[in-house]
Amino acid sequence: MIVDQSLIEQAAQDIVNSKKSIAFTGSGISEESGIPTFRGGQGLWEKYDPMEYAHIQSFIKNPEKVWEMLAEMAEIISKAKPNPAHIALAELENMGLLEAVITQNVDGLHQMAGNKHVVEFHGSNQWLVCIKCGFRTEIKNYSPNDFPPKCERCLSILKPDVVFFGEAIPYNAQVKSMYLAKVSDLVLVIGTSAVVYPAAQIPITAKEYGAKIIEINKEKTSLSDGIASYSIEGPAGEVMPHIVEAVRRLIS
Repeated sequence: MIVDQSLIEQAAQDIVNSKKSIAFTGSGISEESGIPTFRGGQGLWEKYDPMEYAHIQSFIKNPEKVWEMLAEMAEIISKAKPNPAHIALAELENMGLLEAVITQNVDGLHQMAGNKHVVEFHGSNQWLVCIKCGFRTEIKNYSPNDFPPKCERCLSILKPDVVFFGEAIPYNAQVKSMYLAKVSDLVLVIGTSAVVYPAAQIPITAKEYGAKIIEINKEKTSLSDGIASYSIEGPAGEVMPHIVEAVRRLIS
């Protein structure tokens, strides 16, 4: 896909000129690392209905059944590596040009790429939690042979510490995200359809508080007309490195 170079240059200039920039990322950025999206009907989600296997009531009723899907997802995530878009965001943070990443993803790839300030809006697949006694532990403490993993305290089946359908967003993540949306003057919206609430409210709130919204996505979304200041169409793994290159030219 041919990326609009003039928009790349404009995005780089806007990043350099901003006082506080953040990124808001969705499943599209991790799709390029091989992690399927809910709405793409790809791989895993052709086999499992998300509303059947990713709803909290399904887990409560039959955690063993839900872990059939969770074990496959855990294997996919364990093999995934940061792609050039993740690495580009880490470079922007290291240059002092990106305050934080707010991500809807649960895969930990932003941290693996080098971002230190990451708000995980929907939790993290790297952790497991017991919904009965609150015990929390890292998934790396269990092998695939241990799935479904059992709680060390009460022997209940553990749940990934991610937000299932029907669950509330973690309070601290929601408060921090909304604070960042209100105080930032530029938001890079990357790889999200921006239709899942309350996460989708983040760029809208930022816009209401005067921020410039730069959308980077393979296709138009609900943000493209009205919320986004401008949109750069293309894969994040292709667009973001070009933006970082342009930033480097401006600050060198």
